[in-house]
Amino acid sequence: MNEIISLLQKHRSIRKFTNEPVSSEQLDAILAAAQAASSSSNMQAYSVIHITDNGLKNQLAALAGNQAYVSECPLFLVWCADLHRYAQAVHRHGDTPVTGNAENFIVATVDAALAAQNAAIAAESLGLGVVYIGGLRNKPAEVSQLLGLPQLVYPVFGMCIGMPDQEPLLRPRLPREAVYHENRYTDNEGAVDVYDESIRDYMKVRSGGKVDTTWSKDMAAKAQRPREHMKPFLSSQGFEVE
Repeated sequence: MNEIISLLQKHRSIRKFTNEPVSSEQLDAILAAAQAASSSSNMQAYSVIHITDNGLKNQLAALAGNQAYVSECPLFLVWCADLHRYAQAVHRHGDTPVTGNAENFIVATVDAALAAQNAAIAAESLGLGVVYIGGLRNKPAEVSQLLGLPQLVYPVFGMCIGMPDQEPLLRPRLPREAVYHENRYTDNEGAVDVYDESIRDYMKVRSGGKVDTTWSKDMAAKAQRPREHMKPFLSSQGFEVE
């Protein structure tokens, strides 16, 4: 065990922050770490938007499902999959058409996620807390309009960063045998049974006995709320994901 692995295993989502600002030096370190992330074919097909306007933060908080911590966090970043810059580079050297085909869509989304995770780890190494905000995809067209996103760019998620003002429990993860396979995929539904009980115990403690649920029950509820609007939105932004 080393310090980096120990830090990774202590990750918790932080949704309450102190008023202490994130310094410019800290932001520089976070962004430098993000830019050091792996990238497919060096496309670096992502952009990150720092929201410094409080009115804009409030609007994004509302669009993300009225998540107050978006408004309250000292630093809010929006991570975007970005093929717009790739298209500009290609067109410098000819008229090859560039589209957000399925492969490029995957590359851009993965690039954004890798850069964001590097940023999250860097922030936590500085004693800061983070939480991802996938709720921006509730209203992606409105978010894109607010942020002036061009064609071939879409908001993947936001990220709140700041000094933690809470000590949430460490959320248990799936048993390793549920996610780890050797040589070929193997089903292990028994691991889900074990995890359901772990989450039941965790939620009872976290809620002071008020919530009795399991992971599979939560996943079933999530399955009933698909963001089906994402496909037509992505098409409108130039991503061909048929």
